[in-house]
Amino acid sequence: MGRWWIGITLGAILAAPGQAGKRAAASNRQEPPPLAVDAAGINRPDQSQIQMGDRGSAVVRAQILLDRAHFSCGEIDGNFGTSLQTTVRAFQQDRNLPVTGAVDPATWAALNSDQAPALVTTAIAPDDLKGPFVPIPANIMKQAQLPALGYTSPLEELAERFHASPELMRALNPGAGFDNVGQPLMVPNALTMPPGQAACIIVSKGESSVRAYDASGKLLAFYVATTGSQHDPLPIGEWKINGVAKNPKFHYNASLFWDAKDKDSRATIQPGPNNPVGVVWIDLSKEHYGIHGTPDPGKIGHAFSHGCIRLTNWDAAELASMVQPGTPATLKE
Repeated sequence: MGRWWIGITLGAILAAPGQAGKRAAASNRQEPPPLAVDAAGINRPDQSQIQMGDRGSAVVRAQILLDRAHFSCGEIDGNFGTSLQTTVRAFQQDRNLPVTGAVDPATWAALNSDQAPALVTTAIAPDDLKGPFVPIPANIMKQAQLPALGYTSPLEELAERFHASPELMRALNPGAGFDNVGQPLMVPNALTMPPGQAACIIVSKGESSVRAYDASGKLLAFYVATTGSQHDPLPIGEWKINGVAKNPKFHYNASLFWDAKDKDSRATIQPGPNNPVGVVWIDLSKEHYGIHGTPDPGKIGHAFSHGCIRLTNWDAAELASMVQPGTPATLKE
């Protein structure tokens, strides 16, 4: 085995918290009201300004159009939070627009140049219901007893395929059964081809982002990311991509986690989208570090990681298709 594979078996240890966030204990914070969206409104070009704190159809449209332009705020959820604001700023900077962080008329004009519908209709196919779908325990040692870390439900699988939150999928399809073959669904039109071959990757701690550039210096893709923590900071420096592993196993070694209680615990977690490192591991030449997916797409840009760089599964998979061994990777403040 090459060195980059060793990076997966050892480095993934540092990549995620010891619990699976999708099944983590509920927070005490007050929940927002249910998301209300209008499919016709999402497909209709909008010019009204939206900004931090806004919620609803116009926010969904902006998130989808940014995603189609390869500016990913993470999960498309209809909420204008800090991750979307960061993504809007990056888009405005790249398009030589005033950098306001709000989707203003000038930004709408640039986004609406993509005239494809923001939402499209699909239907649930038999393969979408094959599963197996199983609950994923929060405890890492119980996860190790599962034969695979697959999806917990057809809704989770479909939401992740279309880069959406389960709540948005429900709001777009009120009353729909997500376990019925042939069920028509309205979904984000977010499935696009990778934008090209990356000549370099830049990870920014301050911006909580990963940027991919081509050989001419053109920005190919922007992804909101989670980058390290106070206990396991991002390793600033010039590194390279060693290689890519799809559907990696997660080798848990509690002695390498500052917050683990039983330092003698060891476990191997089988592959799957709910694996602690998600569906792909992009190994860095800095030992024990990589760029990878996550079982918690809604937490990208917000929750801490154990030193590595986390993206949504779909963003990590797209980036993995754009890099190759030797691609430079700059990790900066």
